[in-house]
Amino acid sequence: MADENLDNTIVRGLLRRNPDSDIVRGKGVGLLGEDDPTVLACAAQGGGVLIIHDVTTITRYAYERLKLGESMSGIIEVTSDAAVGRVIEDLLILLACCLEGELDGQIYYLPL
Repeated sequence: MADENLDNTIVRGLLRRNPDSDIVRGKGVGLLGEDDPTVLACAAQGGGVLIIHDVTTITRYAYERLKLGESMSGIIEVTSDAAVGRVIEDLLILLACCLEGELDGQIYYLPL
């Protein structure tokens, strides 16, 4: 799932490079304006990886979920000043090399 604040150029680039990508926009599933704990809970229920730019607050909530023994889908945090092309390449590599569920409970930072 791509958070509402993720640069849409990244989403379009991923879909252009891999049209079979299963990318869901947070705002497309009713999460527009929702707080971080709600977004994390929805991502965990959906079972997909959460791709975000929000590197300041969501990490704290993610670790709280883990501490409470709650499930957490993987999170990929993209710095907002990263080159879009580089981020797309890194995402394609990371997602292609991981098995389903392998990123659960982990946080990755891009660019690699």
